[in-house]
Amino acid sequence: MAAHRAASIDPDALSWYEATARQRVVALTDPGSFREFLPPTERRMSPHLPLFDLPRAFDDGIVVGSARLDGDPVLIAAQEGRFMGGAFGEVHGAKLVGLLRAALEMKPKAVLILFDTGGVRLQEANAGETAIAETMRAIVEARAAGIPVIGLIGGRAGCYGGGGLIAGTCSRLAVSEGGRISVSGPEVIETNKGAEEFDSRDRALVWRTMGGKHRRLIGGADAFCADTVAAFREAARDLVGRAPAFDLDTLEAEQARLEARIDRFGDCRDATDVWARLGVNDPESVPAMDTPAFDETVARSPEADHDAR
Repeated sequence: MAAHRAASIDPDALSWYEATARQRVVALTDPGSFREFLPPTERRMSPHLPLFDLPRAFDDGIVVGSARLDGDPVLIAAQEGRFMGGAFGEVHGAKLVGLLRAALEMKPKAVLILFDTGGVRLQEANAGETAIAETMRAIVEARAAGIPVIGLIGGRAGCYGGGGLIAGTCSRLAVSEGGRISVSGPEVIETNKGAEEFDSRDRALVWRTMGGKHRRLIGGADAFCADTVAAFREAARDLVGRAPAFDLDTLEAEQARLEARIDRFGDCRDATDVWARLGVNDPESVPAMDTPAFDETVARSPEADHDAR
């Protein structure tokens, strides 16, 4: 019933930020093509949460399965940010790792990961951290086998903590303005360094520093999408077709790119300082730009497009 409702929603009208994980999956892929692995009826739930008197989800907050994108076979995983902030636990992580390992046998056109996560569950810290490491290794193995792994980021929880690390190992990333990517979240930075270092209540600061526009301008993401499922679908189709090679040259190019970025922007105190050095004529106007205007700005940024990943 839920899949039927999701399929009946126009992808051009469905907000990625507001949609559930299953709505994103069904509307993103070819109609009727999604087949879920370990669905809620299997009751694969966290064995740890009851110890803390916390509710569980029948799918442990992640949807995984196979589908088609423009007729091509893909494997897909979507985190549910509404359940524990999409955080990684033992079962949650195992489902994602299993999907990536299955890609080595199934040889899909690509693996799509729909990130919506605050990182690792504190209640399952060791298991969650292990899941992050195993996921990164599985992505590396998939990419080494020639299978692109594409990350899509635009949900309520963003892509934080271990999720941010995993995103960095993907072949390509697409992000919307609502998406945020960072290893340390705003509250974590403020807790450890104080509000004078980073005020987590300053939403404009959070979005300038970690949001989709900033990540796209500095080349931390490879596509910027409007907040619709249709826009993410178009981005996914494009990114699958231009995933970089996964070899020593790519890794060395990425290391060189990051070193150059530190040298160029390391003393900047705000994202607007970075945008100014990128040659943006009016850095203060970037947050208010609509998608077409922002795309024009990106086209003039020397950092935005690269094959180092």
